[in-house]
Amino acid sequence: MSGLLALFDDVAAIAKLAAAQLDDVAAQASKAGSKAAGVVIDDAAVTPKYVTGLPAARELPIVWKIARASFFNKLVILLPVALLLQAFLPWMLTPLLMIGGAYLCFEGAEKVWHLIVPHKDHGPQQAQTLDAAHIEQKRVKGAIKTDFILSAEIMTISLSQIDIASVWIQALALAAVAIGITTLVYGTVALLVKADDLGLLLSAKERAAVTRAVGRGIVRSMPGVMVFIATVGTVAMLWVGGSILVHGLHDLGWHLPYEQIKHAAKLAAESAGAASGFVTWGVTAGLDGIIGLTAGLVLVPVVTRALMPVAGWFFPEKA
Repeated sequence: MSGLLALFDDVAAIAKLAAAQLDDVAAQASKAGSKAAGVVIDDAAVTPKYVTGLPAARELPIVWKIARASFFNKLVILLPVALLLQAFLPWMLTPLLMIGGAYLCFEGAEKVWHLIVPHKDHGPQQAQTLDAAHIEQKRVKGAIKTDFILSAEIMTISLSQIDIASVWIQALALAAVAIGITTLVYGTVALLVKADDLGLLLSAKERAAVTRAVGRGIVRSMPGVMVFIATVGTVAMLWVGGSILVHGLHDLGWHLPYEQIKHAAKLAAESAGAASGFVTWGVTAGLDGIIGLTAGLVLVPVVTRALMPVAGWFFPEKA
């Protein structure tokens, strides 16, 4: 009898340990995923453009193709690579994070620059003049490449936020982040690209007046919704990219930007009363975003006038 009770005690202890481990995984995944918010928003904002101008029946299959590749990129390629870097070359994580942060700053600043200096977008014209299957294949490949870059940033940022040394918890937390973020992003994208169809369905003549009004409202609001999402994505990219650069410089020994931002946020919070926490976050995020925009605007001519032409010499078929 005592042996059976001891066995129950062991089982209870194992179950308690397992529950604690799951709590650790959930906490680390939540912390890591929230830090990658800027990349996630940008991913959701960018992806709908890949189905623009293509038949409505192909929209969800295209989104699924990209999502399936995104799961593969994160879980099969990037997760093991991230863990290997953490185990054997941890000093590379900060430089890699800063490269990803610089990429976010460049992407965000390029969007801002295009608002200031408009450029012609040839996407819809191509969809009208080229074979739809060829356009679909080309766009899916382009989307998968973009997703791979964004996924690499998500996984690297997420890994940097996990502060438990256990490789199993790191792996499970990264897997949870990968599955959760990919499901959220492409589930949202699927809803966005089909919202117009839903609105048209609801606004059909045989529907009730209220239903038709809701349908028309959805159709009319979608252009504004897409602009809003793109704007939030751009701001988030600059904020997160700037934050990564500031923290990376701090980790590498240049503390001035980090300390100045921290000091400015503290001064602003002292006069904010009950809203001190929000003000601290707002000032920090705003200054990080200004640094991100500045860094991005410096990178725009470097990338477009130096790096891209050089890449065109080596890969003329991609130029």
